[in-house]
Amino acid sequence: MLDTQFHRPVGDVGNKDTFAYPVEYKKVNGASISRVVREGDAALIKPFVQAAKELEDRGIKAITTSCGFLALYQKEIQQQLGVPFFSSSLLQIPLAGIVAGEPIGVMTASKSSLTESHLKGVDAHQHQVIIKGMDEMPAFSGAIIKEELELDETAIAEEMKQVTAELVTEHPELKAIVLECTNMPPYKEAIRNITNLPIFDITTLINYIQLTI
Repeated sequence: MLDTQFHRPVGDVGNKDTFAYPVEYKKVNGASISRVVREGDAALIKPFVQAAKELEDRGIKAITTSCGFLALYQKEIQQQLGVPFFSSSLLQIPLAGIVAGEPIGVMTASKSSLTESHLKGVDAHQHQVIIKGMDEMPAFSGAIIKEELELDETAIAEEMKQVTAELVTEHPELKAIVLECTNMPPYKEAIRNITNLPIFDITTLINYIQLTI
């Protein structure tokens, strides 16, 4: 888990009630939104590996993270662990391309920070993706990126609907949507009010991995 303070409603990866099976959490101290999303700070690889190994020692069967931007270090972290590690919902881009087709819309917390290097980290860079960010959405950005506002689920749901509508209107050729941000799944119903496209997110990935272990 990143070192954050904002509320995590049901559907968020950080809420145990999101899952129908036991999950455990470990916060990586110092892993702020700024260091992970804006800076891509490679110095965080070591503490993330350490935290993951502590979870391994407690008998955890698979490990994920609370931020899709850690796709940047998927391979570096996975190679040092003995259990399945999946950093990001972006790992599902190749799957989405095969089962639904391309192009794939990627909705991200910050388009300005999501780079080809993140896609390369999960071998998704050769797929046709169209990225749409929440950068200019004040309720989402203020609560989740800047951590300056109290999280307002109603306001964020409306922003998610707005951004989804813009994405599918601007790109009617889309075949699927991948939600990069682990804080977006609570608003999937709001997204469904706008589009019937297949939606892949961190919870779909976690549920899939859980069935394999």
